[in-house]
Amino acid sequence: MVQLSLTRKLAILSDAAKYDASCASSGSQKRSAKATGGIGSTAPGSGICHAYAPDGRCISLLKVLLTNFCVYDCVYCVNRSSSNVERARFSVEEVAKLTLDFYKRNYIEGLFLSSGIIRSPDYTMEEMVRVAKSLREEHGFAGYIHLKIIPNAAPDLLAAAGRYADRLSTNIEMPTDQGLGRFAPEKRPGEIRTAMARVSQAHEAAQPEAKARHTPDRFAPAGQSTQMIVGADASSDAIILNRSAALYAGYRLKRVYYSAFSPIPDSSSKLPLVKPPLMREHRLYQADWLMRFYGFEVGEISNATEGGMLDLTIDPKLAWALKSRHLFPVDVNRADKAMLLRVPGLGLKAVEKILAARRHHSLRLEDVGRVCASLRAVRPFIETIDWTPGATLDAGDLKARLAPKPEQMSLF
Repeated sequence: MVQLSLTRKLAILSDAAKYDASCASSGSQKRSAKATGGIGSTAPGSGICHAYAPDGRCISLLKVLLTNFCVYDCVYCVNRSSSNVERARFSVEEVAKLTLDFYKRNYIEGLFLSSGIIRSPDYTMEEMVRVAKSLREEHGFAGYIHLKIIPNAAPDLLAAAGRYADRLSTNIEMPTDQGLGRFAPEKRPGEIRTAMARVSQAHEAAQPEAKARHTPDRFAPAGQSTQMIVGADASSDAIILNRSAALYAGYRLKRVYYSAFSPIPDSSSKLPLVKPPLMREHRLYQADWLMRFYGFEVGEISNATEGGMLDLTIDPKLAWALKSRHLFPVDVNRADKAMLLRVPGLGLKAVEKILAARRHHSLRLEDVGRVCASLRAVRPFIETIDWTPGATLDAGDLKARLAPKPEQMSLF
């Protein structure tokens, strides 16, 4: 077998990891190199990811697979056993060295490590835990670590993973058990759910009680997340969101990530030839946001879909409002917070500002305009002491008026 250079391995195994989106990290505990005498630090709730933080910082992780060899043959996966891709494998020491070298050069703020399954789930999980243990105990690494869980690995290995990692994740893969059985027959939905349940229970047991003197052992302080592939099977958005709601409620997940199916080389005839529109993924994230932060029930969002599919031309909150016109207009001077959050165009910060401002005086339309991004989107759904939408709310072309205008594509 040809020996690959470390640079070549990095190129192969970082490219193989690009399909995994579940690598954000909000909620991690603060850890400082000054306290540990090692290297690196994490800030609580800073939200490390491979994109941009709310404060505009571009922050990143070393996102790699330990290996892209895999004994499974999931038809949607570029690393499946029957795939004709170039294979590579890092040693534990190589991943630790890369992480430390990149961190010292200020290229990264942490490590995201996943892997194909080699030999057995226990062996693979043990190798990944060895990477995290080496970084923490041998090198004093205090930066962020996210480990992917191998579903049917032994419970003691999951416990060790939670001891060294900030966040754990187990991909649910497909929106339905039937879809998983069709595309990944070697994976068992029950084993994935069992792994999630074990992580959830261990995470809950690690939360200190308010008056207890004993501090429980640390376990994945940033919680767990999962990822679903969208568009590989015929599951509707309503089915996907119902699955997400069940996962949030049952396993207390921090996030469900939606990854639009991407066609892969030499793919199975079971898979679609084209990928779904990225806007579908975007609308699912918007709907997910409504469930987690705006108090929407999944049934309310589903009822505003057409045939179970979210409207790609308008956001889910506006779609719901257009189908619930009997609940509007909302009086911004009297409505409770829950109802204000349902007004299209009013976000969390805008609602907080409205609630604070109306303690001092009754709000006019221009007052609302000062706290929201677009008064055009809000105006048909509210009333103030000087404004009421009148018949505008019942207009048949209201959706067309509020939908984003088509834009001419740029040639450059």
